[in-house]
Amino acid sequence: MYLADRSAPSGAKTAPPDRGSGRAPAVASTVLALGTVSLITDISSEMVTAVLPLYLIAGLGLSPLGFGALDGVYNGVSALVQLTGGHLADRVRNHKLVAGLGYGLSALCKPLLLLAHSLGPISVILALERTGKGLRTAPRDALISLSTPDGLQGRAFGVHRAMDTTGALLGPLAAFLILGVAVDGYDAVFGVSACVAVLGVVVLLLFVPSGAGGTPPRQAAAPPAALPAPARPNPVRLRDAAALLRLPRLRALALCAVLLGLTTVSDAFVYLLLQRRTGIDDQWFPLLPLGTAAVFLLLAVPAGALADRIGRRTVFLTGHALLLAAYGLLLWAPDWPALPYLVLALHGMFYAATDGVLPAAVAATVPESLRATGLALVGTGQALARFACSLAFGGAWTLWGTGPALAAAAAGLLCCAAVAGHVLRPSPPVPAAPAPPDPARRP
Repeated sequence: MYLADRSAPSGAKTAPPDRGSGRAPAVASTVLALGTVSLITDISSEMVTAVLPLYLIAGLGLSPLGFGALDGVYNGVSALVQLTGGHLADRVRNHKLVAGLGYGLSALCKPLLLLAHSLGPISVILALERTGKGLRTAPRDALISLSTPDGLQGRAFGVHRAMDTTGALLGPLAAFLILGVAVDGYDAVFGVSACVAVLGVVVLLLFVPSGAGGTPPRQAAAPPAALPAPARPNPVRLRDAAALLRLPRLRALALCAVLLGLTTVSDAFVYLLLQRRTGIDDQWFPLLPLGTAAVFLLLAVPAGALADRIGRRTVFLTGHALLLAAYGLLLWAPDWPALPYLVLALHGMFYAATDGVLPAAVAATVPESLRATGLALVGTGQALARFACSLAFGGAWTLWGTGPALAAAAAGLLCCAAVAGHVLRPSPPVPAAPAPPDPARRP
C-alpha cells in the first residue's frame, strides 16, 4: 500500500493518449476549461473568505471558539455533501450536471450575504454555500481524472490547482481594493463576489464539454478477440461505493488523509495567528492569503509533475513536513521582519505538495465507474477531520491561548505524519519462488 501508485488496478482505466497526433497533449482541454471555471469561482469565494474572519471577530464580536465552530461547520457541511455529490455523479453518469448544480448553488448564496448581518443567518448561508462546494468537488475532480492518462494525473491536477489558486490569489487582492475604496466595504465585497460567481457558472455551461465524464473516455481500438462492451453499464449502487473501502490502497489513503487532517489547522486560524504574532494591521489582513496563493500557484504544476516521477508518497509527506515547519516558526521563531513571508511560503508549499497529489493517487486506485465516489470518500474523510480540528483548535485557543493550542497541533502533526509514512511505505517485493527441479535431469 503506497501513495506513489504507478499502475492502476483492474478497471481503473484512464483516458489514453491521442494516438493520431503522435504525442498526447500535456493537459486535456477539459482540464483547462474546468481550471478556468475554478479560477473565476475562486475569485468570488476568496473575496469572501479573505474578509470573513475579520468581519466575524472584529465586526460581529465573535469569540475564537465561536469562529472555530463556524469555520468547522463551513468545512464540515462541504465534507458531508461531498459524498452525496460523488455518488450522484457516478449514478447518473453525468459529472458536469452535478458539478453545475454545485457551482450554481454557491453562486445563489453570495448575494444573500448582503441581507444577513447577524451570526445565525450568516451561518445558514455559509452552510448552503459549502453545500454547493461539496456537490461540485468530486464530480469536477472525476472529470479531470477521466480525461487524463494515469502517468500525467499529478500534472493535470497540478495545472487545475494552479489555475484555481490564481483565483485564490486575485480574490483577496480584489477584496483589499474594494475595502479601500467602498464606503460599506463588506457589503461591496459580497456584491462583487456574487457577480463573479455567476460568471463562473456561465463559463462552465458554455465551455466544459457535456459528454466529459458522462461516459467512459474513448479507448483505443480493441483487439479482434475482445468482447464487445455492454450497451448499457450496470447502475452504481450504494453498496458498490461502500465496497471501495475494501481496496487496500484506497483504505490506506483514506486513513492517512483523516489522520493528517486532524492536525491541519485551518487557513483562517493560520492567518489570525500570524497577525497576532507579527502585529499586522487589520487593513492588510485580507492580503495574507495572497502569500500562500502565490507560492501555491508557482509550485503546483512542478510538484504534481515531480510526484508523477518520483512517487506521490514522498511529495505528499514532504508537504506535511513543510506545514510542521510553519507551525514551528509561528511558535518559536524570533521576531524577524521576514517571518510572515517565511510562514506564508511554507504554507503555500504545503498545499502545492498535497492538494493535487492526493486526488491523483486516489484516481489511480478507483475504477472509472466509481471515480467520483472514490474521490469523495477520501475527500470527505479529510474534510471531516479538518472540521474536528477547527473545533478543537478554537476551543484550545479560547481555554489555553494560542501557544499551547498550536504546540498541541504541531505535536499531533508530527505523530500522525510518522504513522502515515509507515502506512504508505512501499510494500517489500515478494521473493520469487525457486524454480522446481527438472525431472528429466538425473542427479
